[in-house]
Amino acid sequence: MTDPRLRHGRASLAFSFFSQGVAFALLVTRIPAIQDRYGISDALLPLFLAAVPVLAGVGSVLTGRVVRRVAVSTVLRWAQPVVLLSLLGVAAGDRLWQVAVALAVFGLAVGALDASMNMLGVGLQRAYGRSIMLGFHAAYSLGGIVGASLAWAGAHWDLTLVVSYLPVVLVLVPAVAAASRWYADEQRCAAQVVDGDPQAQPAGSPAAFRLLLPLCLVMTFAYIGDSTVSNWSAKYLQDVLGSSEELATVPYNAYMVTTLVGRAVGDLGVRRFGAVAVVRCGAVLAAAGFAVVAGAPGAWVGMLGFTVLGLGLCVIVPQTFAAAGRLFPAGSGSDAAVARLNVFNYVGFLVGSPLVGALGDAWSYRGAMLVPMVLVLVTLVYARSFGEGGARYGGGHERPRVVDVGRGGNEV
Repeated sequence: MTDPRLRHGRASLAFSFFSQGVAFALLVTRIPAIQDRYGISDALLPLFLAAVPVLAGVGSVLTGRVVRRVAVSTVLRWAQPVVLLSLLGVAAGDRLWQVAVALAVFGLAVGALDASMNMLGVGLQRAYGRSIMLGFHAAYSLGGIVGASLAWAGAHWDLTLVVSYLPVVLVLVPAVAAASRWYADEQRCAAQVVDGDPQAQPAGSPAAFRLLLPLCLVMTFAYIGDSTVSNWSAKYLQDVLGSSEELATVPYNAYMVTTLVGRAVGDLGVRRFGAVAVVRCGAVLAAAGFAVVAGAPGAWVGMLGFTVLGLGLCVIVPQTFAAAGRLFPAGSGSDAAVARLNVFNYVGFLVGSPLVGALGDAWSYRGAMLVPMVLVLVTLVYARSFGEGGARYGGGHERPRVVDVGRGGNEV
């Protein structure tokens, strides 16, 4: 039977992922309303939007340094309320400098939040001895669907940003604060070997960058694919495939639903077939989805392509974080690897949308869809970086489930 502290830690961290999904969806889906509220010009808007992932990357790097001295749970415990309150700050201001400050705080806090959530997730998966990372990211996808639905309701009833955001913040801030008491920090033990892997490397070793680089590339390519869907699916369906404006909103929702479904069942696949097989399957499915989108004769076939994309891309990012945890020793080495890897989340997000837009304008949007297709297929080249048999977390590889988790200086 699993240690109760592990179960509580898992549930509280899943709620943290869910809350982050809600907050991020509320921000990105109401960008037009934010632009109107502050009078941000079309020329200036890309600078505001780019600043958030850039500052998030800074926040992730800083978190990798901070957790050398402070428990990961402490960073997460403070970062999540700051994200939610800065979201409210975006809605509450009335001057350009105020939204700039709020978005800057949001970006830095999101970087710290993403990094610390995945650090705790990697540590919990190590303690469980079986794949659970996809479940955390499924909670994020569910939060994204809830947040997007709340944003739709706010827009539908013409609610102000403050009225739309305030109830969510009032509910989630005390909820995440209460749940944070059960965060489970991984036991810091320099002699521990990651998942029994004698190849595990300390983060500061000369081989560390070489080990992590394939995963960084995979993370970047996955987020280029993800940002292509989030930023261009509606425009592609309407302008290229001739759909109505209403129908053009469907592909992203379908993508989010299949992302949730794929992540909800993905851990079972990893336990049964191993991380390498699941990542390879995801890469092939994602590439097939892009191929269908690029060659679609009409809107319904295009939607099918975006739906398949969700099933493919959804497994890659969580398994990339898990692979980083297996490559480096438990504790600060693993945390530093996750923080560095998390930066490439934002690199992919920054590169993806402008890349597809530039190629679409210079060449064709059908042709532009082939670029993320090729990039995601490169994941097949690096699939071995996701581990060998020990990455299976199932069958003969699963460890006993009664495992203690160190308190890391905090109550669990």
